[in-house]
Amino acid sequence: MFSFYKMQATGNDFIIINYLENKLGYSYKLLTEFLCDRHYGIGADGLLTVEKSDIADFKMRIFNKDGSEAEMCGNGIRCFAKYVYEKKLTNKTEISIETLSGIKNVNLEIEGDTVIKIQVDMGEPIFELEKIPVSFLGDNYKGSLHIDGITIYPISMGNPHAVCFVENVEKIDIKKYGETVEDYKYFPNKTNVEFVQIVDKSNIKIRIWERGVGETNSCGTGTCAASVISNKYKSTNNVLNVDLAGGKLKTIYDKSVKLIGGAEFVFEGKINI
Repeated sequence: MFSFYKMQATGNDFIIINYLENKLGYSYKLLTEFLCDRHYGIGADGLLTVEKSDIADFKMRIFNKDGSEAEMCGNGIRCFAKYVYEKKLTNKTEISIETLSGIKNVNLEIEGDTVIKIQVDMGEPIFELEKIPVSFLGDNYKGSLHIDGITIYPISMGNPHAVCFVENVEKIDIKKYGETVEDYKYFPNKTNVEFVQIVDKSNIKIRIWERGVGETNSCGTGTCAASVISNKYKSTNNVLNVDLAGGKLKTIYDKSVKLIGGAEFVFEGKINI
């Protein structure tokens, strides 16, 4: 039997296990698949583990609900930061967190003993196809690709994304197009997909199709990817308010991307498997 915490950030929910205390001998993949099952397990979009790091304050591993490991998660890292501070694993308000996409620096806004807002430096966006990665071999690449009648803009925020613009996000057949793009031959590691509606220069609205998960209420790296592509190709402002199914986030794009938002505890418990 071991302890777990359930947390959410703009409706993107995670199970957090403290591997500094729990020495579990289970396969990460099998454990994630079981715990994230909403019928037979706890239920979540993904699993986060708190682990020791030799190069940062903490190490965060991220697993999608299908058991695949993700490089980075913008909503997950906010949950992670709130957890380690409020559970008194650190008293720092500036925390470095090791991820598969590098070390991310997080700043916490505190009221009393409670973390009320988290700003994450998500790093610089990546546009080079081989680094996203994208295996498109054509000679006419100019920042976008065409897949089954839709135009997508590949980008990495530590993990791969494909951003496409739509007139109305509520009317898009997200399952049809999300599944098609996620597993398209151009993306050797699959990709997350963001459908973006430009509201005005300071506001965008997006729906998220996450690799290995399906449609989710929110995605932090997806929010950053959508903001950068909107600025680059639709001339939106560097500071954007982003409206997602799970709530609102804010991004600031100035070479690197800052993601600003909250996170909440849902419940805690013990489980025997």
